[in-house]
Amino acid sequence: MNKPQSFFHLHLISDATGETLLAAGRAAAAQYKDARAIEHMYPLVRNDKQLMKVFEDIEEEPGIILYTVVDQQLARSIDERSAAMGLPCVSVLEPVLGVFQSYLGTPAGRRVGAQHVLDADYFRRIDALNFTMEHDDGQLPANMDDADIVLIGISRTSKTPTSIYLANRGIKTANIPIVLGVPVPQVLVDAKAPLIVGLIATIERISHVRQNRILGATTNYESADYVDRATITEELAYARQICTRYGWPMIDVSRRSIEETAAAILALRGKGR
Repeated sequence: MNKPQSFFHLHLISDATGETLLAAGRAAAAQYKDARAIEHMYPLVRNDKQLMKVFEDIEEEPGIILYTVVDQQLARSIDERSAAMGLPCVSVLEPVLGVFQSYLGTPAGRRVGAQHVLDADYFRRIDALNFTMEHDDGQLPANMDDADIVLIGISRTSKTPTSIYLANRGIKTANIPIVLGVPVPQVLVDAKAPLIVGLIATIERISHVRQNRILGATTNYESADYVDRATITEELAYARQICTRYGWPMIDVSRRSIEETAAAILALRGKGR
């Protein structure tokens, strides 16, 4: 028998954007299927006046406190105020920084938002994102050799969101749809530089996702063949045939999140190297 879902407040205090903190908080909360976190995000908290306002809000809705603050005085203030309120409080970065300091033999520079600096890596990610948007859904196929990765697959196999996720990692990713009976572009077959990966899924998964798409489509949208399971079976068989013919690896995305699919693709890329 399933337990009724409970709720708790999760307060996230950061001196930067809070992205690292949010990811850590959600990763931990996801382990508790019967408890749902109500997230309260407080980004760019860099002085005691701002912190005072944060704790006024926390006092109204007490809960778990996580923080990433590099200023040690401000961090102590968070610990002390949390203890005074009897609330659990954890510095997400401090244990990690301690390990780095122990191994490297030097203290951290403690720069606020250091991971968001406008360096070469940042502009590489922006360049990759621009490339990926320009090469979405088979656009601009002529320069496939400029891509790091090309994803192919029939409709609703998560090609676009996976491409964008990889682009945010600085990887130029193009995606090309496979249409039943239509050969893939010759420029893709001839491409030597990119890793080409076929994305597939179960018939049930694709049919379900396509059905949801139809619910938001225009009234004139022709949907019969789009969700027909026999047609989807043919499409998948055709996609597998293409990948097998050219020796392109395939990944089943049926039970994978976008992040898990991307990780599997990157693992293939590592093996190729």
